[in-house]
Amino acid sequence: MNLKLNRIFLLLTIASFIAGCMMFGDDEKSPSSSGEVKRVESSAGGPDKGLLNTWFGLNDQPGSGGSSSGTGISVNGFLWRAALDTISFMPLAQADPFGGIILTDWYRPPETEDERFKVNVYILDSELRADGLRVSVFRQRREPNGGWVNAKVSADTGTNLENSILKRARQMRVNLQ
Repeated sequence: MNLKLNRIFLLLTIASFIAGCMMFGDDEKSPSSSGEVKRVESSAGGPDKGLLNTWFGLNDQPGSGGSSSGTGISVNGFLWRAALDTISFMPLAQADPFGGIILTDWYRPPETEDERFKVNVYILDSELRADGLRVSVFRQRREPNGGWVNAKVSADTGTNLENSILKRARQMRVNLQ
């Protein structure tokens, strides 16, 4: 009796699943059933409103007052791309365009085998401003036994990197206009 109930329950479950899938079938007006394909073209005036351009805020005209929609990234697109350009020689560990966080992995310059660097970039604002960017630089030196120990980093190193990113972002904005 128990086996019979299990089979009935299984059949009802499968039937429900199939019936649920039929609800999402093709519509009579869909391109696959009518043979028509709708062509989408971008407007001749203005930038291409592609997905990446929308995310990085490139569809917004200067002076328009911000993002055109509530979706997309909440950080400045110029700062984001400038930061990636500036630290492109370092291996990326994580990049989150929605949170504005770029974390690099350890990088050893070819000229100094006994030290390595790591950079964290935080983009804090959707505006292109100096206070919308924070850079943390970490440095380690190799001990004679082969282990790595933290070493001091000059305070100017992070500031110089921030200034390089800001300069590149401003260049990108000027070149776009």
